[in-house]
Amino acid sequence: MTPNQLQQYLDKLDITLCGVDSGVVRNTFLASNADLSKLQKAQHRTIPFENFDVFAGDSISLESEVRFEKLVTHSRGGYCFEVNALFLEVLKTLGYHVQPKLARVHLSGTPSGRSHQVTLVTVSEEQWVVDVGFGSNTPRAPIKLVANVEQQADFQVFRFIELEDFGYLLQRRVEEGWLDLYSLDLAFAAKGDIEHANHYTSTSPNAVFTQSITAALATAEGNVTLLDTTLRHRQGEQETKVSELDKHGYFDVVEREFGIVVPEEKRALILARLYS
Repeated sequence: MTPNQLQQYLDKLDITLCGVDSGVVRNTFLASNADLSKLQKAQHRTIPFENFDVFAGDSISLESEVRFEKLVTHSRGGYCFEVNALFLEVLKTLGYHVQPKLARVHLSGTPSGRSHQVTLVTVSEEQWVVDVGFGSNTPRAPIKLVANVEQQADFQVFRFIELEDFGYLLQRRVEEGWLDLYSLDLAFAAKGDIEHANHYTSTSPNAVFTQSITAALATAEGNVTLLDTTLRHRQGEQETKVSELDKHGYFDVVEREFGIVVPEEKRALILARLYS
């Protein structure tokens, strides 16, 4: 990532970092937990999680320049292979020690293949899992990679437990108990592994993202989410409003709530699938 791109990113998020001037990382910049949390919160509340391109049948590019144009230059978001890859690139540019990792999703009860990308960040010999792309269950702060310790992330509570076959399983505490999110065995994730996972997730008829529209954006109090035509607002863990979107005003609401401007050439196809 170039200094100009880093500055564009920081401008989009409307934040400044001590030791970063006009996109140039100075010798005074110290990669810290505080700035890591600040950056995650800012991206989580600015660049939405969304899969409009996948739902429209388009391929998802893993090229850095293409990703930057979509997520930073244009009014778009992306799913984990886009938003988490962008965040990893930012952290790497700032001097953090980062590694991409692939996780198995457990939300359905049956673990998936390694189809979710997260970032493992090491700061002062401590490892943190950082994620800005897991929909409404995205952790609102970095989660320390340590087992059997409850960790607060704003109003959320998470923990890792260890499983023999899956490594570290991230769980979120909900009203009914502990919800299984995803597991990490910390295996090395090569470029080819990520390419294969992205291809399956964006093209397979069995993948959730090819079947439904989903979008999520964190707010200061909670989040706003979209599943096909259902819009939900939450404050903390409490759902405050549910709306069914009309076909004719669908993309106006998407832009107002998420800041997502879907290209005109995709809109008719998306609406035809949603309202058929």
